[in-house]
Amino acid sequence: MKLQFEKNQQFQLDAISSMVNLFEGQPLNKSDFEISFTDSNTGSLRISEKGVGNQLQISEERLLANLQKIQKTNELREDEYSAAMAKMSYTDAAQGKTLLDFPNFSLEMETGTGKTYVYLRSIYELNKVYGFKKFVIVVPSIAIREGVLKSLEITHEHFQELYNNTPCEYKVYDSTKLNHLSQFAKSNAIQILILNIDSFAKDQNVINQKRESGIRPIELIQLVNPIVFMDEPQNMETDIRKKAIANLNPLMTFRFSATHRDLYNLIYKLDPVRAYDLGLVKQIEVDSVFSKNDTGGAFLSLDAFKLNKKFTSAKLTIHCNEKNGVVKKQVTAKNGDNLFDLSKGVEVYRNGYIINFIDSEEGFIEFSGGTKISQGESQGGLTDHILKDMIRATVENHFRKEKLLLQLGIKVLSLVFIDHVANYRSYVADATHEQGKYAKWFEEIYNEISHSPQYASQKNFPVEKVHNGYFSQDKGKFKDSREGKLSKADDDTFQLIMKDKERLLDINEPLRFIFSHSALREGWDNPNVFQICTLNESHSELKKRQELGRGLRLCVDSTGKRIFDRSTNRLTVIANEAYEDFAKSLQTEIENDCGVKFEGRIKDARKKETIRLKKNWNLDPHFIDLWGRIKFHTEYQVEFDTAELIKRVVHNLKQMATIPKPQIQRIKTETTYLRDKNNLLIKVDGIIKSSKEKTITDVKYEIPDFMYYIQSKTELTRDTIGKILLQSGKLGEMFNNPQLFMEKVVQIINEECIRLKVDGIKYEKIAGQFYKMTLFESREIEEYISNIVPVVKQEKTLYNYIPIDSLSTPELNFAKACDERDDVLFYIKLPAWFQIKTPLGMYNPDWALIKKEDGDEKKIYFVAETKDAKAVKDRNLLRPSERMKITCGEKHFKKFENVEFKVVSSVTELS
Repeated sequence: MKLQFEKNQQFQLDAISSMVNLFEGQPLNKSDFEISFTDSNTGSLRISEKGVGNQLQISEERLLANLQKIQKTNELREDEYSAAMAKMSYTDAAQGKTLLDFPNFSLEMETGTGKTYVYLRSIYELNKVYGFKKFVIVVPSIAIREGVLKSLEITHEHFQELYNNTPCEYKVYDSTKLNHLSQFAKSNAIQILILNIDSFAKDQNVINQKRESGIRPIELIQLVNPIVFMDEPQNMETDIRKKAIANLNPLMTFRFSATHRDLYNLIYKLDPVRAYDLGLVKQIEVDSVFSKNDTGGAFLSLDAFKLNKKFTSAKLTIHCNEKNGVVKKQVTAKNGDNLFDLSKGVEVYRNGYIINFIDSEEGFIEFSGGTKISQGESQGGLTDHILKDMIRATVENHFRKEKLLLQLGIKVLSLVFIDHVANYRSYVADATHEQGKYAKWFEEIYNEISHSPQYASQKNFPVEKVHNGYFSQDKGKFKDSREGKLSKADDDTFQLIMKDKERLLDINEPLRFIFSHSALREGWDNPNVFQICTLNESHSELKKRQELGRGLRLCVDSTGKRIFDRSTNRLTVIANEAYEDFAKSLQTEIENDCGVKFEGRIKDARKKETIRLKKNWNLDPHFIDLWGRIKFHTEYQVEFDTAELIKRVVHNLKQMATIPKPQIQRIKTETTYLRDKNNLLIKVDGIIKSSKEKTITDVKYEIPDFMYYIQSKTELTRDTIGKILLQSGKLGEMFNNPQLFMEKVVQIINEECIRLKVDGIKYEKIAGQFYKMTLFESREIEEYISNIVPVVKQEKTLYNYIPIDSLSTPELNFAKACDERDDVLFYIKLPAWFQIKTPLGMYNPDWALIKKEDGDEKKIYFVAETKDAKAVKDRNLLRPSERMKITCGEKHFKKFENVEFKVVSSVTELS
């Protein structure tokens, strides 16, 4: 398998443009042969005997102006705009508080939407436009480091094709190969260095120690002013880590995460709601396994410790008397507290449950009756029963999905997080291991389910081959934060899970169930993870979004092609809490993190129905009649009038706002200090008191080969481009800001090219090619109850349920009306595979139906697109791409006899 990458996903291009446009006003890229020592301080590169470094030629004031413009373009909330440049700072014992000069910019991208792809591609784009060559990627863990390295490997060929084989070298920092740092500094190719934060954060790290040459290795990084990309920066917010970032001497940092802790100058935001609604990530469903009316034993779970100046307390989950009966509830307790009182009189805690001792350092609590419990452990109740049932639910969901998806060439993976490594695997002195209870339960359940009749047709591998764990070991203790001593089997698993993503996705590779303690919770993902199970009785302190992020990426098939079908891309979370509690908790977390509502988007995995074809569906005369009219494939041709294109583009260029000359913006800011009740500094901010701008009239730019640039970004010849620029009368504005001028021209040309193609498009049927009726029975589909409309009059359609978008009121009303109205003889929701080719990609209309007017025996055949009533009246309310795809749909169906294509908000409008 070779993973394939989409090069034109607009949300990713928008994020990349946001980074590139921050540098507006920076000198544009020169080819290498144009650069000499004499002008090395005038462009984006600084060349000396010591190396080739980046340099910034625009002021902080210009950066702020660019930032504010980008924030407005990306439609951030007002409270997310930057009135002044937010500064990062750190405090240490020797120097006190240090405010850092280099700028920091944040990009928020929901996990699974390709943030690594975005920042890797931005490296090539920043080099192409401005010539920057030195880049550092800082990661907080081995898992993330390996994920980034793998991304660099599998995208290299893709980027080389996109950027004309631009020389690029990438390496992971290795303290035993310090000569790589010298090459990083001196090379004239794009250099990408991956650094784990722990490898350079401390003075004793090799990179910070003086060598025989008299310099510290880190100085080779410092002298080139790298652009730094911080992956998951919320894990690098301590003073020592912020100081380490500053010690790299970055030109600036770009901070990428879905769950930022501190947002510095936010420039782009793809929040969970937008990603979810656009179908850029998997839908989330919850399969709950939890105890009910379980009060037979003294349940007790030690979740966390809470430290303050006066005393240490602990967060415990116990049974509590509430209005609706006895339930599990988290309480806070300190030394001397009696669980009988905290539980409001639950009898099992009457004797022996006074807290005698809390030890947060060793991580345990001791009770008066001799019971001792460690952090993360739970005792009593039906714990083992619940955990075993969670494993059963994981295996059942896995087999159910595998039965549906294997026929589409899609391998299914399941990820299981565990509370203690020993519960899955116990190591002995010779590096061999014994199975823990989770592994034993898994094999027992897997063998049972795999031999059931309903899965007899599926290929079953030996049970010991289908599951494995990724754990690291250090001095007898299992840790996932850094590598330790691994057995050969562990090392093979590490290679497969962390490095060989393509082999793991191969259907013939047996491994399907991956067990991990914590190493795979952040930084690692796989597109084909369809189940995530967390085997922990207590509620995890880790955010749900971080765990779910391992499985949100859209899946791929056996050819490496990304699958966008929403009914396929569903992540099942096996949770040890009720669906309502899980959904509420995740929704609250997203709202607190992102300030957006997420209601209605998390589904109950147990509230689904199977959509089935009715008996003898292929003999239904109405269906045969309708399908026989709309089933044909078409090809389109475009009549492209170059003179008309020139006319349109020239008109739009003349209407374009004047490209401004660079300005100096002077801002007077009063520094403010936010302190807590103990007068300790929390945040340094600024209030703008006054500002003024001054246009620079004598600025001189190096004029690039603008004809080549525009030609490379469009489909036009140099002759056509020349005519457009001369006739527009705008060519003189090139000297105000060459890069901005070229980008505006390219944007207008490409927009008008698409419009002309759509305006002049002509469809023709392809002889002998059509959608076969058998495609309808290719597979059954399970759909959420909230996403289906039950069919009452089965004779009027094919299936027992009609699938709809649960957030679409027009679709819901349309489906109900088709079922109820006597003038609708037959209707179907067109399946996702029924697609029409357009210049903007494939288009899938909503409905096809047969209608008969009252008193008229004539049948009318419709294909309908359902939209909100306002959008039906004014299509300009739709996204341009959606609007033009609908126009293509209209022209497609004009080639079909007695078939009318309509955009409507209700059945009534079909006439």
